[in-house]
Amino acid sequence: MTEMRADQHLRLDEQLLLFMDQLEALEEKRQKLNSLIEEGWFSIAKTRYSMGNKQVSALQYASEMEPLVHVEASLLEGGTAEFKCERRKNKTEELKNNTVEDIGAKETGLRRRINTKQKGVKEEEEEETDPQVKTTAESSTPEHREPLKWFGILVPQSLKQAQSAFKEVITLSAEIASLQSEILATRKEMQAQVKEKQEKTEKTQPEIKEE
Repeated sequence: MTEMRADQHLRLDEQLLLFMDQLEALEEKRQKLNSLIEEGWFSIAKTRYSMGNKQVSALQYASEMEPLVHVEASLLEGGTAEFKCERRKNKTEELKNNTVEDIGAKETGLRRRINTKQKGVKEEEEEETDPQVKTTAESSTPEHREPLKWFGILVPQSLKQAQSAFKEVITLSAEIASLQSEILATRKEMQAQVKEKQEKTEKTQPEIKEE
């Protein structure tokens, strides 16, 4: 009976230490999150001061925007939720890679056609270069650009710093959400252990009185 109590106390102490460590880590991450948000907004304020308020506003946003960051949520054992950020390349980089690959394939096709049909080479070259021009035109549209390009080709360093800070904010927010889920699970387990301990104590007290 004494050994069972000692094991129960030990498990409860371990859960308490884990709970305190998680709270400490959560506090550190929240402080870092707040400082990054302040840094990002301060950098935006510096950019607006140098470029003008109208040059750095929602008016410069693209007509159609696609997210470059996706948050994936998964349920782990024990009922805890895990959040992960998945960053995707913007369409500008993808179009550049596809254009390079297409050019290589089209050059090979042109060489074969030159050997067979020399008369229609010029017409085929014009037809095959049109998709490349179209691809270049599509890649220059606002919705396929790097978000920083919405505000101009040469943007201040402060705007790049703001983007970097807010990117880190997104990743850190997912980490905080995962840690909060772990804290809730740890607290729930601690409460269950405390309740079990109280029930065992209440059962043992009548036995001691009878003796």
